[in-house]
Parts: sequence; structure tokens; C-alpha cells
Amino acid sequence: MRRNTEWAPLFKQGGVALALAMLAGTAVAGSGSSKSNTIDMTNRIILKYKATGLSAAQLAGPSAASLQAGIQAERQSRLQAVAARFGGNVTFLRSGGLGTQVWKLDKRMKVKEVAALAEQMAKADANIEYAEADRVMTAMAAAPNDSRWADMWALQTSSVGINVLNAWDLSTGSGVNVAVIDTGYRPHVDLAANVVGGYDMINDTAVSNDGNGRDSDAKDTGDYTAANQCQQGDPAYGSSWHGTHVAGTIAAVTNNGAGVAGIAPNAKILPMRVLGQCGGYTSDIADAMIWAAGGTVSGLPTNPNKARVLNLSLGGGGACDTTSQNAINAARANGAVVIVAAGNENQNVSNSSPANCSGVVAVAAYGKTGARAYYSNYGTLVDIAAPGGDQSSGDANGILSTLNAGSTTPGADNYAYYQGTSMATPHVAAVAALMIAAKPTLTPDEVEAKLKSSARPFVATCSGCGTGMLDAYAAVQAAIGTTQPPGGGTTMNETESNNTRTAANSVATSGTTVSGNMGSSSDTDYFKVTLPAGKTLAAVMTPGSTTADYDLYLYNSAGSQVASSELGAGKVDSASVKNNGSASATYYARVYYYAGGTGSTNGKYTLKLTW
Repeated sequence: MRRNTEWAPLFKQGGVALALAMLAGTAVAGSGSSKSNTIDMTNRIILKYKATGLSAAQLAGPSAASLQAGIQAERQSRLQAVAARFGGNVTFLRSGGLGTQVWKLDKRMKVKEVAALAEQMAKADANIEYAEADRVMTAMAAAPNDSRWADMWALQTSSVGINVLNAWDLSTGSGVNVAVIDTGYRPHVDLAANVVGGYDMINDTAVSNDGNGRDSDAKDTGDYTAANQCQQGDPAYGSSWHGTHVAGTIAAVTNNGAGVAGIAPNAKILPMRVLGQCGGYTSDIADAMIWAAGGTVSGLPTNPNKARVLNLSLGGGGACDTTSQNAINAARANGAVVIVAAGNENQNVSNSSPANCSGVVAVAAYGKTGARAYYSNYGTLVDIAAPGGDQSSGDANGILSTLNAGSTTPGADNYAYYQGTSMATPHVAAVAALMIAAKPTLTPDEVEAKLKSSARPFVATCSGCGTGMLDAYAAVQAAIGTTQPPGGGTTMNETESNNTRTAANSVATSGTTVSGNMGSSSDTDYFKVTLPAGKTLAAVMTPGSTTADYDLYLYNSAGSQVASSELGAGKVDSASVKNNGSASATYYARVYYYAGGTGSTNGKYTLKLTW
């Protein structure tokens, strides 16, 4: 196979290629200031009236309900008159504690603007005791202060992001080592603190480019090549620093006010250098898998930093060879889950090794639209899809991570956007680390099963991309004890009319994914769950398009709201509640239309309920 101007596989005959598609000219230095974690937008107002507006006799009389409805209508008219001056509409949402009421605007506004609107409402009605903006608070695991966080679309809570912020409330990867079996690493300032041990497994000095064979120094000396160096017809290539990019996605130093954030920020990277000039040999890669997972390799010392996750963002053509399969089996026997890139040839993964080996988690790539990336391999052997970037779909950036500025030999630290299944794979490897940190007894098979069963449905065409899109939060939830039924959960369709709690659709099986629909702008859907004592109900609502804005609420049996999520258009809403009682209890999940598409085509959403 030849390298061309689009792909950058690095291999020679008998070797293995990097599963990478590089974006030319996109290396950029870290810049920008730290961003605040405060959400300065809201679409709600809390207000309290001084009195009900009715006398005691009226409240006790037979016409109390109609009188109260009339007063509420009059109050809404006054509030609407004020809201209209601000260019919006307001509707009653619910009653709250201590006699408060919550009113919802039809658009999100700056908190100070909503506060001004609330002040005008109070001035317009002397019966209002007070009115104020219903500000949005965030969990402690809010967006980190890394200066490039806003550029990391793949980590966000959205219809295509992996929802890592919610996952961090449950796990950050502490105590787990992830072996990056790749080109080695550079001691990047945004990565080095999370690197531990490692080994240079390259025997051939013509490949290693460091003047020696195997040793304990896994630093990347560069994989640049001259024209025709690897095979006749190849042009010259600069160094990729591929392993450093992969490692940064997994465990870049996070919340340090600079650069990027790692998905498993408290995990450690075990760098295993197997790829150099013209690629790397299967024999070296197999030894790296065995040694990284705690196995014995002749001539090497015992690995003091056993890895529970192996990341292989590399591959070559042909069937799975016996050497690779035996190494994978040995790593799995030692408790390591093996995550492998599906490959970048836009072909069936059955022709790409080691992604076609047994026992691995094969990863396809999608871009910012959620559709399969134009380069990504596909097929029945693919297990799951993750963000890898897709320049052809308008994603000019790809996946941002740590890199080095040297064109051949090492230079200064920097950051760059790459795209490829190489970039998708570390997203999955990092989530596996989060899962294992949350529950260290997980076996490789259990990690794979829970990754697949917790995946979200695709929001765009991704044929042959596995069970769905990687969801970090749902995967960690599954790891810590939510019961996933065999086969990765069940599915059901929403049944109308379910616009009230009394008409709610019953969901009896944990892990059920409901296919729902917002039929109109006034639609709302309820789903009923009988939650066992001590269990936590986790609800994840994914809108069917990037323009749909539906909100998620959880209620107890009395109809009191106990949790909610009201993110913007295209965002994935997640909410949870724990039954702290000694007996089973009824809870309701509600999907509420706020804005965006409606109808059988444009109003689609999915709701996954797990406990």
C-alpha cells in the first residue's frame, strides 16, 4: 500500500500502519484565556405572589377551582404583557416550595436580562412579593479551565459529544494505566505529569531512529522519512508525533488553565513505542501488548505499571495473524481490554488487522454531524463509534490534542487537529479507563459489553459503525451497577397519548431505549418506572437533530420534580434520581418540547432509562 497526500499510514511490508488521517497545516500553539464555569443564561423566572387572590370563603366554595383559574389567567396576561416588551413569551411551568411559581420564557437570555424582566413584572403587579431570574447552577465537575476546552467538540454534552462532564462526577480514571502502543511520546508540558514508565519495543535500528534497540526510554524521536525510504514511489514525510496526540486525548493534564483536557484526567499513560520510521513490526507490537498487560517477554524486566487498557491506533491489511491473536488473548487473560482502530481505508474492517482479531473492541469514527467519517472502515466486526473528525463534512478541525512542532526531530510543544480512527480509538480507551476506575473488578468482556450497551443511537447515517455512539456518562453508569439486560438492553416505541402522569408509558426493563416523537410544539411525553429500593434511575434524552431543543424532567410518585436537565438545541440531557427508601417507588421521566422540529420526521428523540 502506498501513502498518498490524504492518508498517513506508516509501515513497510510485514509491518503495521497508523490508523491516522492528518490535517495538513493545522498545528497551532495553545492560546486563549481560561473560561468561567458559570452558565450566564436562563429561560426561567421564579416569583411569589403575596396571596392567592381569593378569600377563605371563596377557597372553600364550590367555584374555587374556576376562580383560581381565572386569577391565574389574569396573572399570566400581566406577565405576558411585560415579556412581550422584551420580545418573548412566558408560560406557567410549575408551583414550587414556599408558595413560589416557576414561569418559563420561550428563549434563553442573559441572566441580567431575565433579572431586569423579572423586576419589571414585579413592578407591573403589586400582588407579586418578589420575582427573580431562575439561575442555572452546575455540578462540581463543570467544564475545566483548560484554554482550548471550547475547541474540544467531541467531549461536550451534545448529540455528537461523549458527555464527559457528567461522567467526571462518577469517575476520573484514578488508579488505571492505559498503554498507548504507538510511536512513543514527547514530554509535553500538558501531558508529561500523567506519563508513567513505558518501553521502547523497537528492535530494528533502521525503524527506531534512536541509534539503539529495545530500552526503557519510550520517547518519540520522530518517524519522518525521506522519499522512497520505505518503498519505491513514496514521497518524503515529516514526523507525526502520533502517540503524543493519542495520549493527550486519553489523559492530558486537565484543569491546569492551559491547553486541552484528557477524557480520563487522573489515569496514567504507559507509552509503548512500537512504530518508528516506515512503521513497525507485528512482532514488536505483540510483545508490547503482552508486556504492557503484565505478561512476561524474554529479555525485558517486569512491568511495574500494569495496564488495564491497551490503545492500538494502528493497523494493516489482511486477516488477523496468529501472533497478534495470541498476544491479544494473553493481554485479556491478564485483565486488559484491547481497544483497536477500525482503519481509514473506507472498507470493511474484516480486511484490517488487528481490528479484525477476536476479543478486541474495534472503533469506527464519525465527524461533527454524527455521520460515519468518509475514511472510516465499517462492518459487522465494528463494536462502537466515537468522534474522529471528518473534514469532508465541514469539520475543518478534527480532534485537537497535544503534539510537537518539530517537522522531523523534536521541537517545541504545541497542539494540533488530526482526524482518523486513530483519534476515535483513544476516546473509547479513555472511557474504558473511567469505567475500570469506577469498578476495578470489571473483566475485558464486561467492559466491552457495557460500552456497547450504553452507546447512544446514531443521530445520522453510520452504517456498519457498531451498536451506537460512545457515551461516557452512560458507560460509567453501567459500570458502577446499573443492570444491563443481556444483548445490551431492549427498545420500545412511545405510545400516545402519554401527555400526563396518569397516561405515562410504563418502562419495565433497565436499559430500555424509548424511541419517541414530539408531535407538536405543545407535546410532552411521560414514562413510568418502578424503581427498586437503593437503585438510581438514570435518564438520558438524545434529540434526533442538532436543531431540536427538548428538555428532560424527573418526578416522584406525588408529581414533585426531583431532577431536570434543560440544555440547548442538539444537546443530550441527562438526569438521575436515587430511591433512598426501603421499598420500590414510582418515578416518572418527562420529555418536554421547548423548540425545534416536530412531527414523525423532525420531532424524533430517544430516551434511555437505566437503573
